Amino acid sequence: MIVAVADTGPLIHLDEIGAINLLSAVDGLLIPQTVYKELKAGTVPPALSNLEYEIVEADTTELTVDLDPGETAALAVATERSAVLLTDDLEARDAANDLSIEVHGSIGVIVLAYHRDQLTKPKAAELMRTLQTETSLFITDAVVEQGIALLENSS
Repeated sequence: MIVAVADTGPLIHLDEIGAINLLSAVDGLLIPQTVYKELKAGTVPPALSNLEYEIVEADTTELTVDLDPGETAALAVATERSAVLLTDDLEARDAANDLSIEVHGSIGVIVLAYHRDQLTKPKAAELMRTLQTETSLFITDAVVEQGIALLENSS
């Protein structure tokens, strides 16, 4: 069972390519109240209403990280609940690794959706490339190719 807590990044980036529904690949999706407020400050992706998720409070008092409030809240919830952290932020990924928290970004969500038979291999690869070319997320060619290799190396 995969319980994941989302930072703002994957929610925005997956929505930008019309693939926020892939977050249904996780068994439980948690969104910290702080992250939801960050979304509301811009625009909450309308497709988010099609997903099952729980808005949760985060206790960040124990964390000594220098991240933005949403990333800090998501990291705190991941720590408290032994959940996977979903973030596209490199500093948040490093902080999660330092705390031995499993962490994945938007590419990882696409890989999981493929493994859970929500996508074909060609569609998953296409979405990874689209993340790189048509969203506000900076992804290198090497990261896209690593993601595609994760699809290729599975049967």
